[in-house]
Amino acid sequence: MAKLTKEQAGQHAEAVDLLRKDRLNDDEREFVLRNWREDANHVNTIAGAFFTPLDLALDFTIEVHGRRIIDLCGGIGHLSLACHWRNGWSDPPREIVCIEKNPDYVAVGRKVLPEARWICADVFELPFLAPELGRFDIAISNPPFGAIKRQNRNAPRYSGRSFEYHVIDLASDVADHGTFIIPQMSAPFRYSGQPSYRRDEAPAYLDFQRATGIDLGHSCGIDCDYHKDGWRGVSPTVEIVRADFTEARAARAAGQSDMFARAAE
Repeated sequence: MAKLTKEQAGQHAEAVDLLRKDRLNDDEREFVLRNWREDANHVNTIAGAFFTPLDLALDFTIEVHGRRIIDLCGGIGHLSLACHWRNGWSDPPREIVCIEKNPDYVAVGRKVLPEARWICADVFELPFLAPELGRFDIAISNPPFGAIKRQNRNAPRYSGRSFEYHVIDLASDVADHGTFIIPQMSAPFRYSGQPSYRRDEAPAYLDFQRATGIDLGHSCGIDCDYHKDGWRGVSPTVEIVRADFTEARAARAAGQSDMFARAAE
């Protein structure tokens, strides 16, 4: 747990008081997202749980399209509420499902975004939940980064160390597209905080790509470093990446067909 300043502790306490209300207005939702501290009662460095700065979440929504959205490792709803706000006038309204394993976060999220369906579950349970949940237009996530403990659980195809790649692989089986916040070192390019865009495919990314068939593309030009001071306890350089999972699934299906054809020869 972090040692909060007097001001931070006071704002967190005010957010806790707001959460006792039956329903929050938009200003109160925003106050909770900006001031409820994930590090007040949890050692978030162990779980890699660092909430998305709200202003970055609002920029992120530029790359989120479609009506059915699934938010993996949803925290208390920064990304989902930003998506809800951006398309709050849509008809029919967006349908959002949030998967989060920390029950404390889920309790807060249900107050922040009661319009969403919140499921308290480990993201690795997604294959078992998928038949009930159905297909989504897009998966979104700011997943834990790096070598986070997974209790010997892997995604369907990727088995490496980077938790963010596991989440993206899992997402590819339930959604047609994906938009994610991941460490810059895990993206196949460098843009945020750089003088210009450049392609840079690290060996870990190439291993992920070979295992899953998923190509990660760049955003429309969002420099995430602009919001670097908005993180709590860390100041990571991250990128927003996009994926077309329909292409990856088609490539997998073609590869399986080729494999079966060769076996039959």
